[in-house]
Amino acid sequence: MNFMKTTMLLAALTALFMVMGFSLGGPRGAILALLVAAGMNLFTYWNADKIVLKMHNAVEADSTSHPEFYNMVKSLAQRAQLPMPKVYIVDQPQPNAFATGRDPEHSAVAATTGLLNMLNHDEIEGVMAHELGHVKNRDTLIMTMVATIAGAVSMLANFGMFFRGNRGLAGIMAVLIAPFAAMIVQMAISRTREFGADAAAAQISGKPLSLASALAKISGEAALIPNPIAQRNPAAAQLYIVPAGVRQMFSTHPATEDRIAKLEEIAHVGSSGGGSGGGSGGWSNRPDELGDMGRLRKPSALDPTR
Repeated sequence: MNFMKTTMLLAALTALFMVMGFSLGGPRGAILALLVAAGMNLFTYWNADKIVLKMHNAVEADSTSHPEFYNMVKSLAQRAQLPMPKVYIVDQPQPNAFATGRDPEHSAVAATTGLLNMLNHDEIEGVMAHELGHVKNRDTLIMTMVATIAGAVSMLANFGMFFRGNRGLAGIMAVLIAPFAAMIVQMAISRTREFGADAAAAQISGKPLSLASALAKISGEAALIPNPIAQRNPAAAQLYIVPAGVRQMFSTHPATEDRIAKLEEIAHVGSSGGGSGGGSGGWSNRPDELGDMGRLRKPSALDPTR
């Protein structure tokens, strides 16, 4: 169902791009817009991971430079039955994480130094399981393509404001409304995918409450700490596990409270089914996870500067 919904929304975004082309250049403009959209998606397919990682100045981590963090991701990838992704660290105080790549065989996951310093081991594990959930659900390619087309719609609208000619009221309305419509479609796709990745993280890590605790901690801090990359490239905001300082009304993510509620529901169902502990045998419901999720704990053992 999510795949069908995403396909329809992606088609709607491409159609919107064609409408913009038509409003500015007639039938030929619509055809040209379609060709441009296809070319952009093809380029994104092969280069998505390189674009995103270079944008963030991400530094690759391995078993020598960051053994604990690397081995954590390796263990989670094995549980998820995924190929080992490349692991990166971004020198950024805002606590956040993201995944990228065109498919599981060419994937990468990254965490900021702010996130690694703030969370404990289980919470970091929950966050990275979420990112691997995006990889497993093949969200990374679709979301990057959506960001590319949405950005192109806005660019075309800006172009149209200066060169719309005599297209009349319909052309003016298309130029004004299209970017807002593109943003709505982008938000709809990304919000659906976030819930799916949270559920996948619960299955992979076996600790849904650890992810809930991590979301509660980092969402508030991420809203306060600037993210220069997201400010320069607003379309990149949907890549992160929590919004990068964007108002909820315009956020590409569901409300953090809703995500936490879903994870608590998953944990309750899992624990009532007789499972306990981590991994696929059940959920971890330790008392510290059920307590104050906003409470800061001691610094993480996964020291990103080590």
